[in-house]
Amino acid sequence: MPGFFVPFALAAFLFLPICSIAQTPGGGTRATPSAAAPAPAADNCNGIFLSYRTGTGSKIAPTDPKHQPYRFESTLIVQNNGIERLKSWQVYVGFKHDEVLVSASNAILADGSSYPALVGNGTVFAGFPMTDLKTAIETAGDSTQTSVEVKMLGTQFGVKPPAIPWPENITLVNDGWACPAPSTLGGAMSVCCIRDENAKKNITVLDGDFLPRQSGDLTIAYDVTRAYDSSYWAQVTLTNHNHLGRLDNWKLSWDWMQDEFIFSMKGAYPSIVDSSPCIFGPQGEYYKQLDFSTVLNCERRPTIIDLPPTKFNDSTVGMVPFCCRNGTILPPSMDPSKSVSSFQMQVFKMPPTLNRSDLSPPQNWKINGTLNPDYQCGPPVRVSPSEFVDPSGLPSNSTAVASWQVVCNITQPKGSSPRCCVSFSAFYNDSVVPCNTCACGCPNRAAQTCSATAPPVLLPPNALLVPFDNRTTMAAAWANIKHRQVPNPMPCADNCGVSINWHVNTDYNRGWSARVTLFNWAETLFPDWFVAVEMDKAAGGFEAMYSFNGTLLPNSNSTLFMQGLPGLNYLVGETDGLNPSKDPRVPGKQQSVISFTKRTTPGINVPLGDGFPTKVYFNGEECSLPSVYPTSDVSRRAPASIMSVILAALVASILMKELRW
Repeated sequence: MPGFFVPFALAAFLFLPICSIAQTPGGGTRATPSAAAPAPAADNCNGIFLSYRTGTGSKIAPTDPKHQPYRFESTLIVQNNGIERLKSWQVYVGFKHDEVLVSASNAILADGSSYPALVGNGTVFAGFPMTDLKTAIETAGDSTQTSVEVKMLGTQFGVKPPAIPWPENITLVNDGWACPAPSTLGGAMSVCCIRDENAKKNITVLDGDFLPRQSGDLTIAYDVTRAYDSSYWAQVTLTNHNHLGRLDNWKLSWDWMQDEFIFSMKGAYPSIVDSSPCIFGPQGEYYKQLDFSTVLNCERRPTIIDLPPTKFNDSTVGMVPFCCRNGTILPPSMDPSKSVSSFQMQVFKMPPTLNRSDLSPPQNWKINGTLNPDYQCGPPVRVSPSEFVDPSGLPSNSTAVASWQVVCNITQPKGSSPRCCVSFSAFYNDSVVPCNTCACGCPNRAAQTCSATAPPVLLPPNALLVPFDNRTTMAAAWANIKHRQVPNPMPCADNCGVSINWHVNTDYNRGWSARVTLFNWAETLFPDWFVAVEMDKAAGGFEAMYSFNGTLLPNSNSTLFMQGLPGLNYLVGETDGLNPSKDPRVPGKQQSVISFTKRTTPGINVPLGDGFPTKVYFNGEECSLPSVYPTSDVSRRAPASIMSVILAALVASILMKELRW
């Protein structure tokens, strides 16, 4: 027995190293181990591998057991294991713990937000400065070119360490990729996204080495037209594509990411001309011989405004096509030539990007206007160079050195209020349904002497012509005449700068008419104003508009578009009355009657709501609408009238029978 045990033990001892060597990569013959260690998840992914890891957090001030904040540090890895480049990568991280993101490396927030940012409802990261991820095939496996690490620092609420504040989801946002639900193993959440040729894509054709241009409500083209080692000239073009979108007194801002500064501009101007950040910053250290007194702006986040029309022919700051319109960009349905705005600027660069081919656009774009929709802009995407018509008139085009596109879409920020409102009235009811209480927001509750929750009080028609502060007595007297109770305290004002009254004027068998009146209660002037009215059932019967230009929008049978006639397209602001010490202020006002036919819209019931709009837009901004319509005595009496007819028929039938008898 001992003699048998020794050779067996020796053989087992000699066999173990052989198995170990056989499992080592590059060791030649492979033996199949009884329990092989699982390969890393990234090695099993032949697409785009996403991984989210978070470290141990820590409690931070203040102490709040119900909503305790904790510091967190996380790392997002995006790795291209596929056979094609991932262009302009974007990844969604579904944060869900009221996170506040303080910083993130190698990426920006795709919605243009700056840090710190509230991301508790999830956010999209976009690559910067490395926007594209190459393949391992074309880089011989160089991970610095095929993957990126986004290191995040922020605050989350409610998840006490060592518990991990996992996001709801991580997924690739780029079109044409399918990502299953992520899996969580150990301290990492990961997912492998693969090409899905059947996935619905917003983009369909790849233009050489560039992504194709995409569509949106508003697009911004950033075209480098001339490039030098230390500076370049760029042309920025804003184009409106939305038939109901517009901008007045637009303000455009962005973030410089590499200490760039604006030396000069044509067609627009910074809202603040200030070179002091350069003088006391690294720019002044590097450009020692540069005269900074002529530098326009050195802010990291400049705000650009348009020039007035008087500067269009100015050889110093004007002479740029589509410039100098006081920041007005109209819908293409109004005037295609005025739906574009453009300007040029000379940008100076800083080390280490002092090479004429080393070009990158600013990030975190944002644009807004006065009483206009809110826009959310994505990151700049490299596209094929733009072409420009030769300014000398020669039959040739010139191309940009490099081009990027920013796509902006109209959005409704959470908690925001409208900036215009609508009131309803009708010929069959002598009371006006006014704008909603606090339709455009209310003052601080501590300063309120009115009710922000009470419904608005019905008004006499003439009350629409005076400011809200002068309506209280009229509303109370009208309620007394109508034997209605008024709330105590009275409801707050609508607080809207622009209000619109929609009045059903007539209603007969073959058609009906309405009267629309615009009131401007602010001192802001509105040149080239427009109103769009959506009517689900009755808009198709539109016939004529008598004091405005009116038409149905293209490819729409439910949206009526109206604007002022030439010379009458200016909605003035509020002015003093004839006797300012006694008379109330007078709003700017425009009015027109609209006629409709029922021939193309049979079966509509005007008093029961078909004669009132379901949505109203003023200069692209959606207005607040009342929740009720003026009641019709005729409609209330209709059942009784029908019953009278039935009774009359029965009586006539009985009389006929008695006569025959």
